[in-house]
Amino acid sequence: MSLYHRRRIAAVRQALDEARFGAERTLNLRASLPKPPEAVARAEAWLRQQQVDRAGEVLIITGRGASSPGGVSVVREAIIKLLASLKRRGVVADHREHTPGSFIVTVAPVSAMLAAPPRRREPRIAPPLPPSLVGLDPETRTLLEQLARRSIESLGVRDVEPHVETEMLRQFGAIARGVPDGPEREARLRQAVRKTLDELDDAT
Repeated sequence: MSLYHRRRIAAVRQALDEARFGAERTLNLRASLPKPPEAVARAEAWLRQQQVDRAGEVLIITGRGASSPGGVSVVREAIIKLLASLKRRGVVADHREHTPGSFIVTVAPVSAMLAAPPRRREPRIAPPLPPSLVGLDPETRTLLEQLARRSIESLGVRDVEPHVETEMLRQFGAIARGVPDGPEREARLRQAVRKTLDELDDAT
């Protein structure tokens, strides 16, 4: 196949991807050429936000590494490891190679992340948990309390009250990992809690 035809095929594929995913559901790591640690940090934060946004399928472009030493993209290999880790942590439901330089990733519902067991060896990108939730907006605390009670009741616990605050802290810590810092962070946190409650309602 001639170089002209390969370029035409690549242009058509790019146009189809843009129509399918759009800018909001595409992370192009190839464009900025980050080092593997930076690419992993960017991809994890982005995927966690996509999870909160319930994005479904998203596209991550790593590049195939044709000009890399040995023809292997170190960024691509780092992202493959990250996706496997995030699947164990309930952030990613599935992923598959789309092209030699990109992956289609299906993000998991927020409730899957909350149900995933903690992993001691893997770093957390969230800030430390607060000693209490008194600094949160009353609406945020109310939503977290609803989620905590639903979570405890689902385990068959009859005496819910002694466990509510501890479960609120646990839920806050899990959800906050997917919400980036910024002036609207608490509003986005509330949005994530509401979506989690909606997911639980849909499942019952």
